[in-house]
Parts: sequence; C-alpha cells; structure tokens
Amino acid sequence: MRGLAFLIEFLRSPGLPHSGALGVVLQVAGLGGVLTLQQLPALPEHGLLFFCLGVLLGALCLCLRRRGGVFSFLALAAALVAGFALGFGWAAWRAELRLSDQLAFEWEGKDITLTGTVASLPVEFGMGQRFVFLVERLETPGLALGRQVPRRLWLSHYRRMTETPGPESDEITESTGRRMAVGERWQITVRLKRPHGTSNPDGFAYEAWLLERKLRATGYIRAAPPPARLAAPTAQTLLRRPMLAVHQIRARIRERFVTRMRDAPYGGILTALAIGDQQAISAEGWAVFNRTGTTHLMSISGLHVTLAALLVMWLTHRLWRFYPSLCRRLAAPRAAILAGTLAAFAYALLSGFGIPAQRTFLMLGVAGLALCSGRAPGSGRILLAALTVIWIFDPWAVLAPGFWLSFGSVAALVWVGTRLAAQPETPASLPERLRSRLGSGLRTFGHTQWAATLATLPILLCVFRQFPLAAPFANLLAIPLVSLVITPLTLLAALFCWGPGLLLLDLAHGILAPLMRLLEWCAAWPLWQTPTPAPWAVALAALAAPILLLPRGVPGKGAGLFLLLPLVFWPAPSLPPGTLRVTVLDVGQGSAVLLESAGHRLLYDTGPVYGPSRDADDAGRRVVLPYLVSRGIGRLDMLVLSHRDKDHSGGFESVRGTLAITRLLSSIPDLPGGEPCQTGTHWTWDGIRFEFLHPPRIPAGKPGEAPQGRNEDSCVLKVTTPSGRLLLTGDIEARTERRLLAAAAPLAAEVMLMPHHGSHRSSTPAFVAAVAPRWALASAGYRNRFNHPRPETLARYAAQGSKTRNTAEDGALILEFAQGKITLTSQRQQKRRYFQD
Repeated sequence: MRGLAFLIEFLRSPGLPHSGALGVVLQVAGLGGVLTLQQLPALPEHGLLFFCLGVLLGALCLCLRRRGGVFSFLALAAALVAGFALGFGWAAWRAELRLSDQLAFEWEGKDITLTGTVASLPVEFGMGQRFVFLVERLETPGLALGRQVPRRLWLSHYRRMTETPGPESDEITESTGRRMAVGERWQITVRLKRPHGTSNPDGFAYEAWLLERKLRATGYIRAAPPPARLAAPTAQTLLRRPMLAVHQIRARIRERFVTRMRDAPYGGILTALAIGDQQAISAEGWAVFNRTGTTHLMSISGLHVTLAALLVMWLTHRLWRFYPSLCRRLAAPRAAILAGTLAAFAYALLSGFGIPAQRTFLMLGVAGLALCSGRAPGSGRILLAALTVIWIFDPWAVLAPGFWLSFGSVAALVWVGTRLAAQPETPASLPERLRSRLGSGLRTFGHTQWAATLATLPILLCVFRQFPLAAPFANLLAIPLVSLVITPLTLLAALFCWGPGLLLLDLAHGILAPLMRLLEWCAAWPLWQTPTPAPWAVALAALAAPILLLPRGVPGKGAGLFLLLPLVFWPAPSLPPGTLRVTVLDVGQGSAVLLESAGHRLLYDTGPVYGPSRDADDAGRRVVLPYLVSRGIGRLDMLVLSHRDKDHSGGFESVRGTLAITRLLSSIPDLPGGEPCQTGTHWTWDGIRFEFLHPPRIPAGKPGEAPQGRNEDSCVLKVTTPSGRLLLTGDIEARTERRLLAAAAPLAAEVMLMPHHGSHRSSTPAFVAAVAPRWALASAGYRNRFNHPRPETLARYAAQGSKTRNTAEDGALILEFAQGKITLTSQRQQKRRYFQD
C-alpha cells in the first residue's frame, strides 16, 4: 500500500499533474498498441472496434480521475488499456483501408491499359527510370479502379532491352525509347504484380516501404502498344494536386544543377542536399557516408529541416523587433515560430515532401503549436506529443529505423540542451564574456555530439549491427560544414538558378570537395560490428543512454556503462561439433547459400547483380553481407562460385572487397586467385565431410575440355553430416545429370537445391530418383520470367515423395542438421507480417 500511496502522490505532484500523467500514459500505451499491430502476421477482424473500446475506456479515465483516492490508480490502469486499444485499433483500421486498394490476384502479369500522370521525380538508373504513376482512368474493360487496380503504382520504364532482372523483381524488360518527366500524362500498357520483395533475417522490408508510401502494385511499361503522350495537366488538375507543380520545379532545379556540375565529382551530393534526390549520389559516395556515420547528413529530414527553421526563426525575431507596429499585432517570438514553421514546410516541399520530411515537419509543427499556446509545456511533453501525432498520421513510421534514429538523437539533444540552458550567465566584462561564451560553445558542441552518439548507438548496433569508429570525428567536422555552410549555399543556389546562384553552387562544391577527401580518408577506419543481439540487450542499452547523460555527480551514473556492455560485446552464435546450419538466402532469381559449422563458414554462390550498369546494386551488397554481419561472420573459410552466370556470381566483387576469404574455388578458369573445384576434392570440418562431385578432373594435355564456367560446368558440392546429407547442384542440366548417374556418384541426400532453379531442362526423373530428397529447395525470383521452378519439374519431385520449398514464396530457408534430425524453417513462416502476401 505504501507503494500505491507513493504513486498516487507522485501523480498529484506539481511537476506531473494528474491529468498530464494520464495523457502521458495514454500516449505511451498508444505507441505500444501501434508497435504490437505492426508485428502481427495478419490483421485482426473488426480493428475499428478496438478503437471504439479505447474511446470508451478513455472516457472512463476522466470519470475516475475526478473521484480521487484509489480511483486514481484505477484511472491509470484504464488509461493504460485505453491507450493501447486506441493505438492498436487506429493502426488496424488504417491498415485495412490501405490494403483495400490492391491489385487483384488474377490480374498479376496481364496487360492492363490505363491513363494517368507521372507523379514523382523519376529515379534514373542504368537502363531506364522508376517513378510513381497516378492512375486516372482504366482503359481495359471490366476493371475497377481501387478494387482490382490500385490508384498509385511504382513503375519501371525501360529505355533499352536488357536480360538482367531488377532488384525486387525478375520481370521481362522491354524498351520504350523515350524518357518520361514528372507531370506528364500518358496512356500506357503495363504489367503489374502485387508488392513482393526478398525476405531474409534482419533484411530490408520492401513491402512495408511500399505500404507506407501508398504504392500497392509494382510493374513495368510494355513497349507494345507504344506509350502515348497526352495533353498536359490543366490548371484545375494542378490545383487539386499541387505536388505535381512542386515536382516540376524540383526537376528544373535538378536539370540546372546537373548541367552546371557535369564535371564536378561531388555535384550529385549538392543535388541531394537541395531537392532530396538521393539517387544523384554515387554508390561510392554512399559507401563513404556509411563507413563514416555521416549518412544522416545526406537526408533531408530532421537535421537540415530543423536547422533551416531555426535560422529563419532567428532572422525573423531579429528583424521583427525593429518594427513596433508589427510587434503590437503579433509578438516577435510567435512571429519567429510561425516563420520557422513555414520555412520548414517550404524546405520539406522542395525535398519532395517524402515520408521522412513529413515526419520532421509534423514534429516541428507540434513544437511550434506548443510554444505558441502560452502554457510552457516541458520539452519532454513536446517530444511525446510529436511522437503521438506522427504515429496517428503515419502508423508505419515505427517500422523505419531512420525515424527512431532521428527521434532518439533529437530527444538526446533536448535532454542535454535543457540542462545546459540552466547554467549560470556569463560574466559581465567583455573579455571574460567572450572567453566564457567560446568555452561554453565548445562544451555545448561536445555535449551534443556525445549525446547524439549515445542515443543512436543502440539503434545502429541493433538495426545495422555496426558502428563506424570514425563517426564521432567525422561528424565533428562534417555537421557544422554541411549544415551551416554547404546546405545554406546550396539552397540559395537553388532559389537563384542563374548567374549569382550558380556561383554560390561553385562555392559550395569548393568547400565540399576537401571535406569529402577527408571523409574518404576516415572511411578506411575500422567498423565495430556485432551480431544480431537479444531484445533484452537492446532494452538495457536503451536505458543506458539516459543514465549516461545524467549530470555529473549523480550517483549510479557509471552503471550505464555496464548496461551498454551486453549490446556492444554481444557474442556471435556458436554451433556444437557435427552440427551444420544452412541458409538458402532469398536473393531473387539467383543463388546464395551459407553453410556454418562449429568453426568454419562456407559461402556457395553470391547471388545476382541487379542491372547492367557499372554502379548497379547486387545481392552481395544488399543481402549476403548484411546477413553475414548479423551472424557475426567477418571472414569466410571458403567461397565457392559454382559457375560464371551473373545470377550466381553477381555479388562476388562486393563480398571479396569486404570480407577476408581463405580459399576461393570455382569452375571459372580465369578467376583471379581461384582454385578449380574438381571431382574427388574433399575435406572434413568439425566432423562434417565436404566433397565435390562435379566437374570432372581434366587430364593434362586436354585444355579444350577444361570447364569454362558454363551451366554444365557448375560445381556440385555434397555435404555429409551425422544428421543427414545436403546436395548443392548449381545450374547443371540433363546432360550433366546423366554423367553423374553414369559415374555412379554418391548422389543420395535428404536435402537438395534444385538444379538450375527448377528449370524444365534439369531434374530428370532418374536424377531425382537417385537423390531421393526429403526436401527439394528452389532458389528463384517471384514471378520470374522463366517460370522457375517449372510445374513439370515440381511434379517430378512430388512423384518421388519430396517436399518442395521456394524462396520466392517462403523467403530465406534455414536448415539445421543437428542431434540426428533435420529441421527446416522459412523466414516468411517465422516472421510473416500482415502486409506480406
């Protein structure tokens, strides 16, 4: 009872009024409800009922609060349940509405003719463009907009033919020749598919990214019939959709920047700072920012928008006081807040008003309203109110790591800033005042850097599993230069895109160039990497940050370091001898398989490259390396490239450029540093036998018969453990299968990776019978153009009594050979979310 009495007295205390305490509980519980909903594998039925329940319980809270006494505790409990129900029901209702605008299953992969408008600044890539397309009318009869075809589409427009699949699809790409620009109206024929991305442990949630942006189908524009340009949008249309005019302005700015910075090595960075076009930054530039912890500086979200607002607020406050008549109508502080909010809105518009910029504007808007209200709420209350407004406006924000990074850093800065603002004023004499302000400024900057690093460290290690050791030093130099010098110059250049503005752009690039050379030097510093930690370690680290930021002399402050240790030094997972863990990664139309034993790691293939251009992304960078980091793997004992095809070797350069590789084996004769994989080559690791069954050893003097890295030359690897056997087959086809049968190779295995992704030219009945797998696994892309695995191939395995799994449907497949049995789990089975088909 004493604890209950203390709680009630605390709620009644002046520092935390009772009504305010209930509001805090409602908001925090509401956030918990939203987070819970986003983790569910399926939406609950009648989600709106939860919201109504929350409203009723909220009304009950108000009634109980007025009665006081023990009812105060009941009000607190009711507020907790009410807030959770409100958040849960609101997020469920919003998700139901969002998912109702979808592509019907029966219309996937079929030609649909429609009319609409290019509604975003096109993202340029090696073979074409991608953009948001807003559908106005369906020309194909029998279709209903919003029920069978979504209103907003994410389309690829290819300007030349290619046989390379895209990163999130394996569509047939067709050339249509002409570029498309934002604001243009077109009649086009498209082929669409429902949102679907690769699904791997700790991987990027592509379906969630599309859902948050209201993109409910992806696809590509057909070359025949050719796209037809229609009349430009009318003034009435532009009034209804003002973002079209904004995007057209952004396109003109980008064109002028590109023309002026054509020969400038870092011109793309200035374009990104001005209009939020992050695609303008090269892959090499992003690698530098990632390794120095300065990626946040290239995103127009929290930092830049806030600084722009603060600068306008300061100028407005200074100028407003010179006009007494204006001050009598509107006080200078309120005028400054209004001007700063408008500046934030303008900069967010210039950046395209993307999701991160919208969140920042909402946070600043809430803070501005709170400061103008005259009630002087605490900074913590303002942050909590902003967080609540964001999840009401965007329930999917809680899934974005960038949101938590921004919110964590802002909260830490407010925490430190509040304490520093309470320090005594500077001395009266001018020299002492200057010295004191200089020292205070340096201390403030150091404190804020320390606070931001501590607040973001748990999120970086939890989500990205790495922390650049160069980040504190790099940010110490980059933040003031980029935020206070380079970005303002770039924005002025964007506003005045003629002579004087272009000179400012040149000046900004002149300052940026030496900074980038310094960051490139910092990028060579090592990274601190940790495997995926347990949730309790993340929770302890989240508690450590505010404890370490307590004022000097507070008892127990040093305990924060101990709370941080489990996350920072989280050990890599270990396996007992004789156990084998196999992960067939979901890389789209390609192959990448990781084999882990007690003391060794082997990677079989590295996945595809996603596009023909020089700077195209690949599965090595996007899928394989992040997964290896999550498993605590910094070195490979062996890398096997089964053959030359890009869907198997596309990620090789990314993997080799990042990890140490002890041995490299392949069927590619001209691979630098590689050894041939040949029949009879075998070795034993941790009680597990590895053996190559193909290609055959070539006698000396017959170079013409040597493997050339083709499909039929694929390295076939058999792995034998005490609990079962595994057969990895590459892209071998019927001819090689017959050779293996004729050579009486030991093919029998409980688990098998289907040859050539399950094509019709492989998995012959005799070969399937000789292997007799319990599970036959296909590594293929969703709705790939080859229709792998083919129905007739699946029928052969079914006739043998084998169970089949496909990464396109199940995501990454994880097998464990341990304790005399084999267990198989899939990523979509374990971590399915309601927005995944």
